Amino acid sequence: MQQSFFFQAMIYLASAVVMVPIAKRLGLGSVLGYLVAGVIIGPAGLKFIGMEGQDIMHFAEFGVVMMLFVIGLELEPSRLWRMRKSIAGLGGLQVGVTTALVAGVAMLFGVSWKEALALGMIIAMSSTAIVMQTLNEKGWLKTVAGQSSFAVLLFQDLAIIPMLALFPLLADHAGLADGHAGGGSLVSALPAWQQAIVVLLSVSAIVLTGKYLLRPVFRMMARTALREMFTATALLLVVGIAVLMTSVGLSPALGAFLAGVVLANSEYRHELESSIDPFKGLLLGLFFISVGSSIDFSLVVSKPLLIIGLVAGLMLLKMAVLFVLGKIFEVRNAQNFIFSIGLSQIGEFAFVLLSFSVQEGVLGKEVSDTMTAVVAISMAMTPLAMMVNEKFILTRFCLVSAGLQTAQRPSDVEEEDNPVIIAGYGHFGNIVGRFLRANGVEATVLDNDSDNVDFLRRMGLKVYYGDATRYELLDIAGAGRAQMIIIAISDEEKRLELIETVKKHFPHLHMLVRSTNRNDAYDLMNAGMMHIYRETFDTSLRLGVDALKLLGHRAHEATRMAKTFFVHDERTLKHLSSIRNDEEYIHAARQHMEELEMIMQADRDAVNLNALAGWDRKAEAETA
Repeated sequence: MQQSFFFQAMIYLASAVVMVPIAKRLGLGSVLGYLVAGVIIGPAGLKFIGMEGQDIMHFAEFGVVMMLFVIGLELEPSRLWRMRKSIAGLGGLQVGVTTALVAGVAMLFGVSWKEALALGMIIAMSSTAIVMQTLNEKGWLKTVAGQSSFAVLLFQDLAIIPMLALFPLLADHAGLADGHAGGGSLVSALPAWQQAIVVLLSVSAIVLTGKYLLRPVFRMMARTALREMFTATALLLVVGIAVLMTSVGLSPALGAFLAGVVLANSEYRHELESSIDPFKGLLLGLFFISVGSSIDFSLVVSKPLLIIGLVAGLMLLKMAVLFVLGKIFEVRNAQNFIFSIGLSQIGEFAFVLLSFSVQEGVLGKEVSDTMTAVVAISMAMTPLAMMVNEKFILTRFCLVSAGLQTAQRPSDVEEEDNPVIIAGYGHFGNIVGRFLRANGVEATVLDNDSDNVDFLRRMGLKVYYGDATRYELLDIAGAGRAQMIIIAISDEEKRLELIETVKKHFPHLHMLVRSTNRNDAYDLMNAGMMHIYRETFDTSLRLGVDALKLLGHRAHEATRMAKTFFVHDERTLKHLSSIRNDEEYIHAARQHMEELEMIMQADRDAVNLNALAGWDRKAEAETA
């Protein structure tokens, strides 16, 4: 019974359903919840799962592949090019310096240079899954720390390729190296130059397929109006890329990321992301549970000082390297602590490299088992380390401390008792806040970017650091006594999350919501929002008015036309937001555009007739 597939599935799901909400409730994050669930049901706990957890972990690594595909979807190639300095500079230095330091220390303890170099490369890796998941949960992905972390993690994923190619060369036994070159891939028997050609052709195939073939395929699937077919196509894409990359000896995660970047400009980007996201979340959860269950506690118990010392020493070493590099690349203190502590663990790709190194004869079984325990424990420690950083280190040693302490001491904010709360104080919220202040209206401002909080506080503005989507923070900020909340957060998902929190806990608040664009406005209208402000709409109309005036139109005529356009567009926005079918939407949008053109033409004709009538009356008066 215990070995049946359904029983195992029930155990995994039940452990996640029980432990993750508890961990979230305690403020520990979902990742630690999954890891603890794995420990509880694994060999060290209730023994519901045994060594098969290792096999499940290899399957669950596909969650990391899916996550990188989704990350790629959110990165346009132009943005990736802009990040080249951080990716190559910050990421390259992190991998190079960490590898060299770890290898040097290992050689001081009598480890051969080949083993030391392999250990250095393994330990240089950080956990893409844990770091990105944690940063996303805390809303830090778009901060300096989030972007720097992403750059380093991306370079590490790229570095996997040369590492896998180098490991066979480090093997002490030539026979082992020959037998496993390329990780057992289909091209492993080919000469090196032919392998390089196959790799280039595979990468080119992904880019060309993503650019020219997939769009008509997705269009065809969308026309079926069957969501499950679109989901199946998205899964087939990711699985197919993973199979192709694995067969040529490359990282499937890298291939999936590349495909995501190619599709970043596609009109199906958001649908792809929403289709993949549930599978990504479940598989990542399964991966973390498997990591927790794979920790060999008997080894930890037999060598506690060695394991704990290695975990602490390696995490502190990586933390120091990252912090120094952050300083070199001008990452300010608050962001640098988040960046360096967040990436201080050893990542999930270390399991792949450790397994490969044993196959190749680079590392012995005992060293591999010890390092597996060290890697798993370091991953489990990361959410705790980030929580300690957020609650204690940032509040004591960084300029952002004033804002963080505010979130933890209710009296700091309650004294203000302002009628308005502004969530998000970037370029949009800043203009609103300054306008209100100039008119004698004080507002309590919440922002999740610690660098922005530091800068604004030095300017004398009372801005508080924190995630405005949290009920506790809103309550502390005086949402129960305020009259309205202005939601100016830049992240679309966070805006919708905050709307739901306010509707649930503070229904008396008037919500005035920033909208990035028309599609975002549709989502906000469907969420029940009445006061939506498209950040490009008014500015675009003002530009259009100026353009008409420069072309010779009268100022009052251009202004009146803009008002007519505004009223018509707001009315059509409400109608179009309710349409789900693409063809129906296009038809309705065209009708509205034609209707608008007729209204504007009729308005111009009326103006011209009035002008003619005025001239006639003037001529008659002059004749009389």
